[in-house]
Amino acid sequence: MADRSLRGIRLGASSLQSEEGVVFHERANHTYVCTQCGRETVMTFAADAELPEAWECRTCGAEAVLRVGDTVVEIDHSGDKVARTHWDMLLERRTLPELEELLEERLALLRARRGGGDAARLTA
Repeated sequence: MADRSLRGIRLGASSLQSEEGVVFHERANHTYVCTQCGRETVMTFAADAELPEAWECRTCGAEAVLRVGDTVVEIDHSGDKVARTHWDMLLERRTLPELEELLEERLALLRARRGGGDAARLTA
């Protein structure tokens, strides 16, 4: 087996498929205008595809808005969810006085680990 060489074509050299009999889908170009830098990006979609109203700008990463004719599409962001931070979730479970009390307990515990002399000096 090792004496014989394997015959075939190189990987990735050429395709064995042809485009004979293939019907391409209708395509349409649509322009997106960046809200930050003003750069226009032309994207190609299928003619019957549902177009996204916003796209990410390739230059600055900001939101680019679909342009229809001479005007851009207005996007309603009122339904967008705002990300909750850890602090927001903590405030849902505890009040500020409770959090201050917990903080004092933890600080007292840390001061006790360091030694009694530091705890007396820091609280005075």
